[in-house]
Amino acid sequence: MLTPADARAQYRAGLVAPTSGHAPGFTQANLVVLPRDWAYDMLLFGQRNPKPVPLLDVTDAGSTSTTLAPGADLRTDLPQYRVWRDGELVDEPAEVVDLWRDDLVSFLIGCSFSFERALLDAGVPVRNIEQGRNVSMYRTNRECRPAGRLSGPLVVSMRPIPASLVATAVQVTVRMPRVHGAPVHVGSPEALGIVDNAQPDFGDPVEAEPGDVPVYWACGVTPQAALIASRPPFAITHAPGHMFVTDVPDAVYREP
Repeated sequence: MLTPADARAQYRAGLVAPTSGHAPGFTQANLVVLPRDWAYDMLLFGQRNPKPVPLLDVTDAGSTSTTLAPGADLRTDLPQYRVWRDGELVDEPAEVVDLWRDDLVSFLIGCSFSFERALLDAGVPVRNIEQGRNVSMYRTNRECRPAGRLSGPLVVSMRPIPASLVATAVQVTVRMPRVHGAPVHVGSPEALGIVDNAQPDFGDPVEAEPGDVPVYWACGVTPQAALIASRPPFAITHAPGHMFVTDVPDAVYREP
């Protein structure tokens, strides 16, 4: 099993792959990078929407490092990035060194990949890991609370869970609110405005086994939906499912 440093070294060397199951036992984080002029709006968006946007760290303007992984470089140590201009996705590079500016502020946001190890330890299967796929993610019909110029819909991740283990999945994840916590919905996708679980907006379709029910957690891709809706002039994010692997053990964010 890779250590966080080993995983980041592989991404820096060019590996592009979803990070679910990588460096198990260590927290993973979503990344949103915005000009300082938009940083307060993003900070407020996280404060007002803590379920999908649980902030783990906010850097100084221009910084390329985070206290979540001393020595790591936020410009190179994710497997894939997204570059946004005026709310439009313009590129998905493997590093963003040439795009970095002194006015950029980075936001590290909790990720549900961080509780997958805890689910497995509790005997709950994680189908996306079993199938070697990125997790399924969907825009919903639920609107986040606006913050300044930022607004947009809630995005959720979905994991098929055996019906007999849904209560266990809730009990495990409710203890980890800094990485999205308990599910926001169990069962009918139509209640969230999702037309077809087999056609996610982000990530891969994940196949359910007989007896599974869909369980939906708030997702850190929510800020990307807000970028599309709110159209800041420039932003960098992680590519969905391609997270920043930190040095922080998952247990740090697990409540008694």
